[in-house]
Parts: sequence; structure tokens; C-alpha cells
Amino acid sequence: MQDGYWVRGVRGATTVQADEVELILDATRELLSEMLRVNQIDDFGVIASIFFTATPDLRATFPAEAARALGMTQVPLLCFQEIDVAGRLPRCVRIMMQVNTLKGQAEVRHVYLREARSLRPDLTSAQ
Repeated sequence: MQDGYWVRGVRGATTVQADEVELILDATRELLSEMLRVNQIDDFGVIASIFFTATPDLRATFPAEAARALGMTQVPLLCFQEIDVAGRLPRCVRIMMQVNTLKGQAEVRHVYLREARSLRPDLTSAQ
């Protein structure tokens, strides 16, 4: 692999207590802030894009609005509905943030908060 910048995916997920605008935005802001902190991202210019998904039981607002509230006015953002799988973790917001970085894949830290920790029990470094 050559030295230089690579686009890396930073994953994260969290849960929300109820389908309410402020609860969704608060949980998403908390998750985004932690993803930025643990990956030492302090310049939104290195973020190529962010994809948000929400389970079908979260419909009150777009999770991407939380990113705009954090000042990500130039970052491309897109929201999707998560596949409706029986027995899935309810009220879950997931994030895939694509960043330009010098870090190797193994150095990227993924963040799972609240009940979403059950999705990736193998990842403990950022929890």
C-alpha cells in the first residue's frame, strides 16, 4: 500500500428510547461527537460523506439533521431506512462516515453506544 490519504469508513450505531425528534437528534449528535472524538477528527473538511440509517420505527426526523446542527454544512449527508428484519434491534440509528485519512483500516475506531453495543460485542476499543 502506498503512503498517502485513503478513504476509510467509520461505523457507529446507537439507540433511541422513543420516536421523538429531540431524542433522535440528541442520540445522533452524541454518536457523531464520539465518532469524531475517538478518531481525532477536528476538521469536517476530511469527511467525504456520511450515510445514516434508521430502523423503520424511527420516523419523526432525519438523523442527518444532527450533523447539520454540529456545523457540518458542507458535508454530503444522506438518510436511508434500515432493512426491516424480524427480531432486529429496535429504534436504532446507524452511521457510516467516510473520511480521508492517513490511518490504516485497523486504526479506525468504530463506536457503538447504548443498546447498540450488542451489535458488535467484538469491538470494545471505542466503547
